[in-house]
Amino acid sequence: MKKIEALIRKTQFEDVKNKLHEAGVTFFSYWDVTGLGNENKGRVYRGVSYSTSAIERRMLSIVVNDDFVEPAVQAIIEAGGTGNIGDGKIFVLPVEEAYRIRTGEKGGDTLN
Repeated sequence: MKKIEALIRKTQFEDVKNKLHEAGVTFFSYWDVTGLGNENKGRVYRGVSYSTSAIERRMLSIVVNDDFVEPAVQAIIEAGGTGNIGDGKIFVLPVEEAYRIRTGEKGGDTLN
């Protein structure tokens, strides 16, 4: 089992969610986050300067069996990419064990 953590643009969330469902990933958690990126310039909009160093993103947390890692990552890349700086990052981490609270089951079958 693996845990996929992805930081994506909030504007791409619906596309990523739909693409993940197409890839067979039906459950994941997400939350809004703010981080600092490489871009430290400001932007001017209607004469007012705004800092762009603090970037609002959505973080996805997905735990999948090993055979779903590549389809899930590809779904995020395809739907989350705009081709511009700041599209986000994906991290894949090992998961030692998973338990279903309701039944006490453990292992990869708990993800279904």
